[in-house]
Amino acid sequence: MPVRRPPYASLRALLRRELALDEDPATSGLIGRLAHIRSRGEFSRREFLAMCRWKSPRATLHYRKNSPARIRMVSRAALATRSEQQRIELLTSLSGVSVPVASAILTLIDPARYGVLDIRVWQLLLAVESVTGKPGGRGFSARDWLHYLSQLRREARHLGAPVRAVEYSLFRCHRRWQTGRLYDSPASRRRPAAVERRSDPGAPRSDSRRRRGRRRARRRDSSVAPRPGSPRSLGPLRRQGQRSRPAPDRRA
Repeated sequence: MPVRRPPYASLRALLRRELALDEDPATSGLIGRLAHIRSRGEFSRREFLAMCRWKSPRATLHYRKNSPARIRMVSRAALATRSEQQRIELLTSLSGVSVPVASAILTLIDPARYGVLDIRVWQLLLAVESVTGKPGGRGFSARDWLHYLSQLRREARHLGAPVRAVEYSLFRCHRRWQTGRLYDSPASRRRPAAVERRSDPGAPRSDSRRRRGRRRARRRDSSVAPRPGSPRSLGPLRRQGQRSRPAPDRRA
């Protein structure tokens, strides 16, 4: 995992020391501009695009496929339901919206109760054994989100802090303690060693590799051009010379 083990005995001990209540200024401004959505009970297409791009601008073309009417309909249903699972399923029914992007939408609308499902925070929770699986931070499901959210809310209640503050504090801790590439997984880190072993000329060769080597050597030998003047090189010319002789005159 590309983050070292935190120097704390538990997640609670970590947050007791590392919790920070300040917010990124740009994010704070966006949250302020979206504060009316909870009372209105829906968000517009422009607000939807702004929230999605804040989390992941790469999928903007997919976000734009959602019509204003569909966004209003889905947002009304998602904000009205009391079921967290139904809420995340409704939001992810919109084109381009993954579980992490849906979590970002909810966080920007209600940071007191939600935090972003982010690869950095997930990996840090994995390091302190608060979540399990998906060390690469990909392919999150609604079930992963519900478990993740429950962990954040439990610590937020204990600290009397917004859920977003807990999530953002863990995000910043991961950036300080990161040891490798963000999207590294155990399998991808083992791959270079395997390549080195295959390219080591002193490594013992298996039977199948020896057979392949002999076949390649035979093909090379058969494709070598003959030396000038050798019988093989003169063969075609001799045959051509034989064909070019005039036929004997049999009329005599």
